[in-house]
Amino acid sequence: MAFIALGVTGGIGAYKAVEIARGLQKNGHEVVAVMTRSATQFVGPLTFEAITRREVITDQWKAGANADIEHISIASTIDLLLVAPATANTLGKFANGLADDFLSSLFIATKAPVLLAPAMNTNMYENPAVMKNLETLGARGVQMVDPGSGYLACGWIGKGRLAEPADVVAAAEQLLRAKGGATLTGRRVMVTAGPTYEDIDPVRFVGNRSSGRMGYALASDALRRGAAVTLVSGPTHLAAPHGAEVVAVRSAAEMHAAVMARAADQDAVIMAAAVADYTPAAPAAQKVKKTDGDLTITLNRTKDILGDVGRLPSRSRGVPVLVGFAAETHDVVQYAQGKLEKKAADLIVANDVTRAGAGFDVDTNAVSLVTAAGVEEVPLQSKSAVAARILDRVEQLLAAVPAGHGTKA
Repeated sequence: MAFIALGVTGGIGAYKAVEIARGLQKNGHEVVAVMTRSATQFVGPLTFEAITRREVITDQWKAGANADIEHISIASTIDLLLVAPATANTLGKFANGLADDFLSSLFIATKAPVLLAPAMNTNMYENPAVMKNLETLGARGVQMVDPGSGYLACGWIGKGRLAEPADVVAAAEQLLRAKGGATLTGRRVMVTAGPTYEDIDPVRFVGNRSSGRMGYALASDALRRGAAVTLVSGPTHLAAPHGAEVVAVRSAAEMHAAVMARAADQDAVIMAAAVADYTPAAPAAQKVKKTDGDLTITLNRTKDILGDVGRLPSRSRGVPVLVGFAAETHDVVQYAQGKLEKKAADLIVANDVTRAGAGFDVDTNAVSLVTAAGVEEVPLQSKSAVAARILDRVEQLLAAVPAGHGTKA
């Protein structure tokens, strides 16, 4: 998870920045939009506020305490400054140290990596002054996503259109991995996410409220750290993080089969999915019709995925590192400590799903990280930030496990 400032400047490509913001969020990042005055002529700030759930910054001189130094505050906390589209005017400001609005001041103030996606008319892009500015910025370590070629908004055909949003997001991910030192390079991490659906008949099922957000945030952060990630996902509406191998499953039995087929090849297994404990014993082949009487459904116990991974022979050597989740409504830490021992796990991530802002189908969470050494409380924050804390702990556990020692070979 990273905190990214998305600079949006005054070009027709500004509408694509909305999709870029969404793509970054789908990969688990926090995004704050910084719009120039010209950019607001193309896309309204409200659009970005709705997507990022953050107030859009448009004015360097907004009234309020310390408003005039907000660019310093953001500059010191962001992990990446991404400007898309970056107009010729913006490139000129950046290259020559001008700071007459919030975005240009942020550029000068931040020490975070900077990624620019230039977009403009072909002749403007090829102008010697613009080429010189690009060369100057590149020499100072600023990264670029080259514009594409094709039909431009002005009716011309040539180079200058904003790169496709997926390409901009991919370039941002690559830069973030480089910045983070790719601390999980060479590691294989499997994450389970989402609910399972246990069919009663072709129409109805037994399920739960899990959205998959926590698991997807974990997969995204593991990818950012350079891991090869397998995401075993129950039914969700989330877009898979770019670069993950996704295994789609529906039922607890399918998730068990997918995990057990791959677990011995992993360096770490993180079981964030909300797996059903019980499943209908005999799902009906046809829709069950309503009658005047009550309906009794016999439920059978599902297989214990976390426990079965914990019983793998390689677990005697501490591989794969095993992380379980415990969603509770009371005595959260006590239950988690019992689960840690019973399942032979290395870490249990426990949370109280009755707490406001935590649990299922929300963007935030507050958890307790329970290990044999003790309990670490992680306060309420975004699930992306919680994922980063969990992966930090996984890295500590992996330090004692040489890369590749979780494989069957």
